[in-house]
Amino acid sequence: MSEQKLAAELRTEFGKGYARRARMNHQIPAVIYGHGAEPIHVTLPAKATTLAVRTPNALLSLDINGEGHLALVKDVQRDPVKQIIEHIDLLTVRQGEKVTVDVPVHVEGETAPGTVHNLELTVVSLEAEATHLPTAIEVSVEGRAAGEHIHASDLVLPKGTTLLTDAEALVVNISEAVVIAEEEETEAAPEGEAGEAPAAEEAAAE
Repeated sequence: MSEQKLAAELRTEFGKGYARRARMNHQIPAVIYGHGAEPIHVTLPAKATTLAVRTPNALLSLDINGEGHLALVKDVQRDPVKQIIEHIDLLTVRQGEKVTVDVPVHVEGETAPGTVHNLELTVVSLEAEATHLPTAIEVSVEGRAAGEHIHASDLVLPKGTTLLTDAEALVVNISEAVVIAEEEETEAAPEGEAGEAPAAEEAAAE
């Protein structure tokens, strides 16, 4: 995953009032921490940042008053109703440094006819180089039969990546598709049709 370049501005104001003003000016408050250094409080351009953080574990190359900072998005706080970004936590990283991240699992392919797959584990925890983080782990269920299981240890990981999730953790389970039985025709038939049989019997008796 390549880093995304953003221009950041240092900030000295804090609190909800300042945060509201920043968002009105199309900026997002953020804090950069890590490596034992003092946190750096900045604002980021709202539009470009919102696009950047659509990628899980986005890596940002920040220009802060002409000084470069490489940071990993660790937490994005959103308004629960409007879903706009209110604040972002960033972790300082270096080239070649390994970090721990949670990466989403994506399922590919179709299981055998009459079966379905159930994704039991949506993310797995990995250790990988900060500048080479996978955006997702792909797992194929092509042709898998009912009763088959895919565990974390079965996942194919990118080179240089270490699995931290329990190797025995169930990721995907293949099971038979559940078919809902159709209602009996007598229950589904209109009342008029159901009442025709007695009338026919009476005519035959005459």
